[in-house]
Amino acid sequence: MQLVVARIGRAHGIKGEVTVEVRTDEPELRLAPGAVLATEPSFVGPLTITAGRVHSGRLLLRFEGVADRTAAEALRNTLLIAEVDPEEVPEDPEEFYDHQLMDLDVVTRDGTVVGRISEISHLPYQDLLVVQRPDGSEVLIPFVSEIVPEIDLEEQRAVIDPPPGLLDDSQAEIATGRATPDEDR
Repeated sequence: MQLVVARIGRAHGIKGEVTVEVRTDEPELRLAPGAVLATEPSFVGPLTITAGRVHSGRLLLRFEGVADRTAAEALRNTLLIAEVDPEEVPEDPEEFYDHQLMDLDVVTRDGTVVGRISEISHLPYQDLLVVQRPDGSEVLIPFVSEIVPEIDLEEQRAVIDPPPGLLDDSQAEIATGRATPDEDR
């Protein structure tokens, strides 16, 4: 099974390094020197990582045959894809690979059907589950234990405990620090 592990960003410096947007919980394993990765678009790769380092909180990689800024910039927006055994699971039982979460049914604690996971969006501070609702609309669910307390891979479902307003805007609670006119007296 193929798994997207990173997206190449802009060139860094003049010696062929690139920034990468990491899309794996195991970058030290998947993006280590010597790793050979398929690419999307496929004609760009495969790419072999020759070096990696962290600079100002960003992972920088260098690839075999990419020796200057021009070659590095040509790789921009390329997806890096690792071959993963579909039976492989993360060591931590609270972690999941994207492919394990895709197409899970999403239900609330009381069994109300919300939809099906269609995508996992990896943001800098947290991941979001993109859930396709039966009516065709989408809802974004923060993938944190307070909101997604249970992932049951055997039953192929994710149980959520959504705060007011997450699934229905009419139930949203407006938080404000301003006093109402009655409170000013």
